[in-house]
Amino acid sequence: MEQKESIEKNILEQVARILKLPVEAIENFDEEQAVNVIANTYSFQDFKDNAVASGFNYQPSFSPIDKMVELYERMLQQQKEMIDKLERLIEKK
Repeated sequence: MEQKESIEKNILEQVARILKLPVEAIENFDEEQAVNVIANTYSFQDFKDNAVASGFNYQPSFSPIDKMVELYERMLQQQKEMIDKLERLIEKK
C-alpha cells in the first residue's frame, strides 16, 4: 500500500476504521506538517538526557501541595477520632 500512488476507496475506509481516524485525515495527510509537529514536540536534549520519556512534559492538573494538605488534614481527623475513642474507653473504666 505504501508503494501505491493511490489507494482504493474501500481499502482506505478499512484502514481509517482500524486506525480510528476519519478518511479525510488520511487523504489530507501532510508529511511536512507531521514532521514539524514531531520536531516541535521532541527535542534532542530530551532524548539525550532521557528527561522526557514520552515526549510530553507532564503537568498535573492538581497542586501537589494541595494534595499534601488534604492528606495531612485527613490524618489529623483520623487522629482526633482515635483520641475521642480512647477517651470514651477510659471513661467507661
